[in-house]
Amino acid sequence: MRLVRKHHTWVALLALLSCCLYSFLGLVRLATYRATTFDLVIFDQTVRAYANFSAPYAPAVGAFRDRGLEYLQLADHFSPIWALLAPFYWMHDSPATLIVAQAMLLAAAIPFIWVFTRRQLGRAAAYFVSVAYAVSWPVAQMVNFDVHEVMFVPVLSAIAIERYQARSYLGFYAAIFGLLLVKEDMGLIVVGFGLYLLTRRDWFHACNTIGLGLLHFGLVRAVLIPAAGGDPTDYWAYGHLGEGVSEMVAAVFSDPFSALFGNGAEAKVDTMVLLVWPTLLLCLLSPLTLAALPNLFERLLSDREPWWQADFHYNAFIVVILLCAGVDGLVRLLRWVKRPGDRSLQLLWAGAVAVVALTLVPRFAFDQLVSPDFYKGDEGRAAALEPALAQVPDGVVVEAVNYAGPALTDRTTVLLWRPEPSGAPWIVADTQRWDFPFGSLEDQAGTVAKLEGEGYRRVFEKDGVVVLHRP
Repeated sequence: MRLVRKHHTWVALLALLSCCLYSFLGLVRLATYRATTFDLVIFDQTVRAYANFSAPYAPAVGAFRDRGLEYLQLADHFSPIWALLAPFYWMHDSPATLIVAQAMLLAAAIPFIWVFTRRQLGRAAAYFVSVAYAVSWPVAQMVNFDVHEVMFVPVLSAIAIERYQARSYLGFYAAIFGLLLVKEDMGLIVVGFGLYLLTRRDWFHACNTIGLGLLHFGLVRAVLIPAAGGDPTDYWAYGHLGEGVSEMVAAVFSDPFSALFGNGAEAKVDTMVLLVWPTLLLCLLSPLTLAALPNLFERLLSDREPWWQADFHYNAFIVVILLCAGVDGLVRLLRWVKRPGDRSLQLLWAGAVAVVALTLVPRFAFDQLVSPDFYKGDEGRAAALEPALAQVPDGVVVEAVNYAGPALTDRTTVLLWRPEPSGAPWIVADTQRWDFPFGSLEDQAGTVAKLEGEGYRRVFEKDGVVVLHRP
């Protein structure tokens, strides 16, 4: 019993250290004006609304889509799981709270990964695999991108995998239902879990899981998002394959290679290699990888480059699945070569997996933590922005350049400054630093000039940062 408690302590410590690392990186980005309106402000507005027992309006998205400030976040992405974070806002009402909550959720997957691996490979190997997850590049890129609903997926995936391994079906289904509350396309990952269960001939739970996933996917897109005031085609990224699901499926089956690699082939191959290499390719030997394929194909088939590039946060959707599949793949490989339970080989693989994860650190976001420039940020931007923000009174509606929104969202209603203004009385613009969604600095300067022609007056200007006001 004392030995078990000791290991619980070390696993908890690893999770705590990981949480601190993730929080630190995210909070530094927030403090140095690297966080953005899209997406941090969107979810800050959503969770604050839940915390105030209000409908989850996301004015930043509503204005961006020209659908009004009373636009439900559920109409944009069906993510009711954000309501679970409302109690944290009762303690500290700030976008920083979301950054810390994200860190906690990402780190919370570690104990379940450890338990799953310990049952298969032993305690020592479980530590190596847990470290591999903690410093993995998909997690690094997730932490480096404000916050996103993907923050819920690693821990829920880990719970589902570990609880199924333990034959605790209540925990398994609780995690599956949790995944369905994360986003409208999580039904695809749930279907993937069902396909994995089919390979285990667990017909009852496989059919239940596949049925739940398909029902959720169809119900949310056809009924719930439209009922909330949204349009399911907002995120349709397959126009090059067809106008609807049936046309897309037909195009994929008629020429699957062209559909997958017709554009961006090099980046897609790079991402796929980076996803499987951290397990030394052994995830490819496990049918558990089936759970990751629907999400992966959903992204690879799209026409949106960020969805399938390695530089963004979307790969965190499947990092836990592939890592656990690597563990299962090793067990299968050792069984095939008639060396099941060989602790030396298991420990060797687990150690190599941890080393591979560490060797990838310099290529991705955690590498910033050893650079002094990361902590300085854009000092000119900060020097100009801080007095500019002081010009904006509390409680107003303000259109802010993308990087300025998080600094205003806890005391104003923030909208994204864009080429088509929303008519807010206050605007915080920038004419010297390009930012989304403008095409160029010239567009930003031209928009400021246009606003002044429409009756806005400058109340502040410094190093390209401009505050405009129209009574």
